[in-house]
Amino acid sequence: QVQMVESGGGSVEVGGSLSLSCTVSPAIYRSSSCMGWFRQAPGQEREAVAAIERDGTTTYADVVKGRFTVSKDNAKTTLYLQMNSLTPEDTAMYYCAADNTIATLERAAIADFAFWGQGTQVTVSS
Repeated sequence: QVQMVESGGGSVEVGGSLSLSCTVSPAIYRSSSCMGWFRQAPGQEREAVAAIERDGTTTYADVVKGRFTVSKDNAKTTLYLQMNSLTPEDTAMYYCAADNTIATLERAAIADFAFWGQGTQVTVSS
């Protein structure tokens, strides 16, 4: 049973924008205390990009602050990531994740997130 599905990835030139979406099953969405976006480039470890807590509090990795915006739509049970001013260093597979025990990304490990999507590729070319 697919419970989190990402979409919106693709190829873009440096300085361009992409918007990712993650459709979350209602059961997971409504029980989640924290949902986030993560990315993994070839040969590198998965890293946190941004997260949003149940009350709407957001957290960002320093490398994306001011460029990326995480948001959610409770009616559509969907998580979003708006990415602007993209650079080649943003090239990676992007994953959405959720968990119902994590209060804030700042005090969680990536492995703590219980539910994951299959990923969507983002490629930024110069």
